Amino acid sequence: MAAGTTVGAAAPAGAAVAGVTPSFDVVALGDSYASGTGAGDYEPGTEGTCYRSRNSASTILVEELRRRGTTVRFTNVTCSGAAVQDLRQPFKGEPPQLGALRRDTDLVTLNIGGNDIDFAGYGGVCVQADCTGAPTTAILDRLPALKRSLSGLLTEIKRRSPRARIVLTGYGRAVTRGQNATGVPLDPICDAGVLTPEERVAGAKVSGALDATLSRTARAARARGIDVRFVGPHLNSTTLRPEFAGHSLCESTTPFYRGFDALAPGQEGDVAVLHLSRQGHAALATLIQRKVPILTAR
Repeated sequence: MAAGTTVGAAAPAGAAVAGVTPSFDVVALGDSYASGTGAGDYEPGTEGTCYRSRNSASTILVEELRRRGTTVRFTNVTCSGAAVQDLRQPFKGEPPQLGALRRDTDLVTLNIGGNDIDFAGYGGVCVQADCTGAPTTAILDRLPALKRSLSGLLTEIKRRSPRARIVLTGYGRAVTRGQNATGVPLDPICDAGVLTPEERVAGAKVSGALDATLSRTARAARARGIDVRFVGPHLNSTTLRPEFAGHSLCESTTPFYRGFDALAPGQEGDVAVLHLSRQGHAALATLIQRKVPILTAR
C-alpha cells in the first residue's frame, strides 16, 4: 500500500460522460490523528507503520457519502508520525502525501501539526516525569513556527487542488483537567501518580493552544481565498464542544481517547496512547458532517 488507498470511480468530478456517474474526489492527508491510530481495524500493510484505520473520521465520512448514493474516489495517504514537511517528501517508505492531490479533487481532509511541536513527546513527559513549567513553555513556544509552516502547506494544497474544500481537524483534550469521575471504572492512566492535577491543567493548556493555532491559521488562509474550514473538538482554547465535553479520559465510561489500555497485549502500544478512539473518530466525523455544507448537501 505504498501509494495509499484509492477506491471508487475514476471519472473526473463534474464530467458529463454518458452512462458514467461523476465521482466526488476525496483525499485524506495527515498524521496519526488523521490516520486513526488507536481506532483499530487497520488497512493491510499499514499496521505498525502508518496505522490507517477503517474507523478514521475521513473513512467514516466517505462511507456516509456512499451510503447516500454519492460515487466517491477516496485516496487515503495519512501516516502516523507525519509532520508538515513529511507531506512533501517520502515518509516511512511511502511517496509524498501531497502527490495524491489532483486538479479535480473536491475535498481534502487534513490533521497535522502535533508532530511539528512534538505533542506526543510532551505527553510522554507528562506520563513519565513532570511536564509543568519549562516543558509546557517550550512546546507553546513552537506554535508560531507551526502557524507559518501550516499556512504554507494550505497554500500548496490550494495550488495543487484549486477547487477543493479543505477540512482541517483538531486534536482535542485527551485527559480531563478536572477530578476523576467517581464510581466508574477508569483507565490506569488516571492514577494521580501518573498525571498530577497540575499536569492535567498544563496539558489542557497545550492542547487548547494547539487547536486554537490551527483554527486561527485556517481563518487567515480563508481570508486569502483558500477554501478551508477548521473543525475540532475545541469550541475555543479552553472549552470543548458539547459533542466532546465529558468524554476525555478519566471523566467518562466512554472516553473518546485511548489510555494505557493501548499497552495491553494485542493492542497498538504506546503509539496509540492519548489518541482518539473509535468512538472519538465517530464523534469527529459526525461533527464534520454537521459543520461542512459540502458534505451535508450531498
